Amino acid sequence: MKLSYREIEGFVKSPNSTARVILVYGPDNGLMRERAKTMGLTVVPDINDPFNAATLSTEILTDDPARLGDEAGAMSMMGGDRLIRIENASDKTTALIKAYLENPNNNALIILEAGELSPRSSLRKLCEGADNAAAVPCYVEDERDLGRLIRETLQGANLRIDNDAAGWLATNISGNRQKVRSELDKVITYMGPEGGVVSLNDVRACCGEAGAIALDDLVYSAAGNNPDKALRTYNQLMEEDVNFIVIVRSLQNHFRKLHLTRSKMEEGQNVEQAVKGMRPPLFFKQAPIFKAQAQRWSLKNISRVLTRLMELEAQCKTTGMPAQTLCAQAVLSISSIR
Repeated sequence: MKLSYREIEGFVKSPNSTARVILVYGPDNGLMRERAKTMGLTVVPDINDPFNAATLSTEILTDDPARLGDEAGAMSMMGGDRLIRIENASDKTTALIKAYLENPNNNALIILEAGELSPRSSLRKLCEGADNAAAVPCYVEDERDLGRLIRETLQGANLRIDNDAAGWLATNISGNRQKVRSELDKVITYMGPEGGVVSLNDVRACCGEAGAIALDDLVYSAAGNNPDKALRTYNQLMEEDVNFIVIVRSLQNHFRKLHLTRSKMEEGQNVEQAVKGMRPPLFFKQAPIFKAQAQRWSLKNISRVLTRLMELEAQCKTTGMPAQTLCAQAVLSISSIR
């Protein structure tokens, strides 16, 4: 079965009992593992339970295809249903999973953990089309979804967060659910057990090393006509495994702000008036640089960049070219515009 966007969270918390095989896939590895664990815990109290849980891999199943059926049908001396996790699942396992789905064990749940799979993937097609299987996508979350996660997580620690702080966090710590959780743990530790309201200064103080600085360096270098620094920073982000979509959206966010500011200036406002009231507000150290860029960039060229970034996102998702190469070319192109 293929899940709609609105169905995913409910399914993860309480998987449909008819789905005996669940494929969890996508570019956000942290979110994929978190969702796989959440669904696994609906079957066993511990996903590493030595009696009722087993972890396999594509390589193991390639060497011993019968292992899947043996693990799913194994009887536990402690009783209860079985959880079978298959790591690094890929199209190599499609034929095996298809055969298993013809006569699955109703007392076992198989969770396939995979990376990004294209719509042409045979494994993804199988799990989306079968009545007794499901496919759960895990894509990099946008700022709206991250904002909800941030508020829910902090509420659980007796903390509230103001809008400016939530907006800054959602913009700057996106990319991987595991990384997001880690940064929110920093906020909770920083604020202490007393609770209270998390401000913009608080999140800047404890999450300044979350990759946000490098992302800021990238977008300001690209918009500041500094291709050498932009590419150097881009390579740093690649080494830190920052997903391409985070880079693309950070650039989009920066140029949208420039577009809004420049539009106000075209209407007669000066640059100080145009940036006033921006949410989240400009970081004081970056404000002079942003204002200079707003004065230098024309609306025409800003629009060209935004169009290029939209095309880049589509290319990365639909073409066979590596996203890392496409992003590097776009960063170089944008930072070379005069």
